[in-house]
Amino acid sequence: MEEKKDPRKIQEEEIRKKLSSIKHKIMVMSGKGGVGKSSIAAYLAVLLSKKGYKVGLMDIDLHGPSIPRILGLKSGIMPAPVPGKAFPARLSDNLEVISIEVLMGEDKDIATIWRGPIKIGVIRQFIADIEWSNPDFLIIDSPPGTGDEPLTIAQTISDSKAIIVTTPQEISLADVRKSINFCQKVNMEILGIIENMSGFVCPHCGKEIDLFKKRGGEEVARAKGLRFLGRIPLDPKAVEAADNGDISFLDDDSLPFTRAIKEITDRVEELCMKKQA
Repeated sequence: MEEKKDPRKIQEEEIRKKLSSIKHKIMVMSGKGGVGKSSIAAYLAVLLSKKGYKVGLMDIDLHGPSIPRILGLKSGIMPAPVPGKAFPARLSDNLEVISIEVLMGEDKDIATIWRGPIKIGVIRQFIADIEWSNPDFLIIDSPPGTGDEPLTIAQTISDSKAIIVTTPQEISLADVRKSINFCQKVNMEILGIIENMSGFVCPHCGKEIDLFKKRGGEEVARAKGLRFLGRIPLDPKAVEAADNGDISFLDDDSLPFTRAIKEITDRVEELCMKKQA
């Protein structure tokens, strides 16, 4: 009589196999909410895909998923030929997405009231049971803080790297220092720090206003010996686009936001290719 395989071991094998074919795994994280982390993760994935890379975007913010809405994603997952497996939602030929929101059906406002073990299981399923198309990059949008979700990624994807997003004011920077400490404790390499909402260019007079101070993220990066990947200004057009699920503004290089996020994407690409060489 054939001995049954342990389901946990089968899943471990699936996870190991899937991850071995993905060259670069990057978790975008923040110490606190409201700093624009999900938008940056989404736009980083879009811009890398526009460069010709195959990109997987995995939204592990299970309580407050926003990636599908930011991208204006209309398609859902599709069953794969293998029982229990599914294809991710597809935004373009080069960009695949998985989020708990694409599994919710019509009612996107259902609350996910889950404890740690369930969340851990779902994240592992996002890797093992989703038929990714061997992406060059896996961008992971993590919820704010240092709880179950980022810890699961650190333990499951041992070669993942972190990008930490902050705003310039001290209340955000205090939480960034906790994120840095988290990465150090779990031996996760920090690719760099991004300062979001860094200045606002008045559309009427052209003067730059530091609504939330400026250079705080850069100063923390310098103090901790980390890379500073760049600063992104607050841009009402980008805010409106995210609310409307419109990513077309990423083709408009006249916008300071677009120029800034493209420069950061170039820097991330350069760092990853250098490490690969």
